[in-house]
Amino acid sequence: MQALFQTILYQPIFNVFVGLYNLIPDVGITIFILTVVIKMALFPMTNKSIKAQKDMQDLQPKMEKVKQDHKGDQQRIAQETMKLYKEHKVNPLGSCLPLLIQLPIFIALYYVLRDGLANQHFDLLYSFVTNPGEISPMTLGLFDLSHRSVILAVLAAGAQFWQSKRMMTKKPPKNAGAGAKDEKMSTMMSQQMTYFMPFITLVIGIQFPGGLTLYWFLSTLLMAIQQEIIFRKKGPDDGKGIIEGEVVK
Repeated sequence: MQALFQTILYQPIFNVFVGLYNLIPDVGITIFILTVVIKMALFPMTNKSIKAQKDMQDLQPKMEKVKQDHKGDQQRIAQETMKLYKEHKVNPLGSCLPLLIQLPIFIALYYVLRDGLANQHFDLLYSFVTNPGEISPMTLGLFDLSHRSVILAVLAAGAQFWQSKRMMTKKPPKNAGAGAKDEKMSTMMSQQMTYFMPFITLVIGIQFPGGLTLYWFLSTLLMAIQQEIIFRKKGPDDGKGIIEGEVVK
């Protein structure tokens, strides 16, 4: 399994990283270009994942209305919920599967940047990729990306907060009655994650070398921008949202 991971993911990405560095011998700019390249390659999957998250968020008011109308009848709630999914063409797993597919790529990138900054594994370069001998961790002649960076960790946490904030579940309407209890719990959990994930990003980012934190920041920022563009195209709630104090029918 490890050999397969190295051959299919790690080695190709490592060679792209070194190849870019050979063309532009600045590791910060190289990481930026590599991040953009990876994001472009994963664009269809991330686009699908973000749209699925937005669709689920927009459908939440109607799902809570179903729970309210059929309280205590779990079978009917399940049937009506599946009917909503079908009517609105929403796949509840649509936001999870693309992320699971991307996970091995993110892990490979972690090792690529770690080893590249440590000048390791040049023996895995393809014959047509020049061995640079070493990769300087300095970027723009000012910042050493082999060292930890609190500033980059804070920026990564900020980007994470922005992304999470936009996906936060809306407050349930005031007149939703007992059917809003589950949504209130969902909203509370969503709010907790909105602040918890940036905190985790900050803590982990401070531990990473600056190059890894830079990738994390750029990757999250690009994801947040992509998410913002999709949300604006779909409209504030795409006609299915909640206006506080009212139940969407």
